[in-house]
Amino acid sequence: MAYELEQQTAVKAVLLAAQLCQQVRQTIRPEAIEKKDRSPVTVADYGSQAMICRLLAEVFPQDLIVAEEDAAALSQPEMAPYLAQVCDHLRQMMPDATPELVTGWINQGNGQVAPRYWTLDPIDGTKGFLRGEQYAVALALVEAGEVKLGVLACPAFAASPEASADPDSGSLFVAVRGQGATVAAIQGANLGEALPAQVVQPNDPANFRFVESVESGHGDHAQQEAVAQAVGIKTDSIRMDSQAKYAAVASGQAALYLRLPSPKTPDYREKIWDHAAGVIVVEEAGGKVTDMRGKPLDFGRDYRLLDNQGVVVSNGSCHEAAIAALASLSR
Repeated sequence: MAYELEQQTAVKAVLLAAQLCQQVRQTIRPEAIEKKDRSPVTVADYGSQAMICRLLAEVFPQDLIVAEEDAAALSQPEMAPYLAQVCDHLRQMMPDATPELVTGWINQGNGQVAPRYWTLDPIDGTKGFLRGEQYAVALALVEAGEVKLGVLACPAFAASPEASADPDSGSLFVAVRGQGATVAAIQGANLGEALPAQVVQPNDPANFRFVESVESGHGDHAQQEAVAQAVGIKTDSIRMDSQAKYAAVASGQAALYLRLPSPKTPDYREKIWDHAAGVIVVEEAGGKVTDMRGKPLDFGRDYRLLDNQGVVVSNGSCHEAAIAALASLSR
């Protein structure tokens, strides 16, 4: 089976990282460190990236990793207490973790886009993580500009109504190009017990909904609402952080996810790690993902999606109507 070793390694790494993130969230109040772009980063972000980069490098030493974080700020003398916390959490799973090794593992994520590379968001939706809401650990393998494998752990997302009754429920989505997408409970995740992930069908009005970001600066909410109405969605949007929005579409809980450029930053281009894993999960679950002009997302050029503006994620059946509505609104 294609990408079998990659899948096994990625699932192991993402599950361990998700376990570390949950431990951080449950045992301490995660204090955020502000980055230059004013977005928060936590002990869990750094620990998750260190964990995944180390495990990938052990099995695929030639592969490059393009990840969100680096250890430059963490390596400053005044940040020693934060680095010590990262090491303490990692030592519960990797007893040999030292400050020097940990910063090196984190910086293995400073690779460049290449013919084959991994892209990682160690915690997608850090603000959701800090609020006790949705976040994701997202890892994808890209070859020749196309996502071939995606592993998406959403520790606070219930993929079914039955799972939502469990306060510790969480979902692990795995997709391999041409092999479909699956979803399993994170607790005791067993790929042999995973179920197929499937987008919502047009004849399911209860789940014909749309999702968008919590943060007002992460999209054009007015335009997104207009597009949703144009494709026949009558209910209010569901707002959540992170690639859990992709999980909502892939698991049939929503038909549409829109992330359109904010009027305040019309030239903004999305980062690859914010979308790669979610893209293949939705596509392999039967959905469709393009930019707002209907172009496929290009993961082969840069860490930003330079040739794409906005992102439209759907169950497939309403995709063309959404693109047509966007074209009409932009005239």
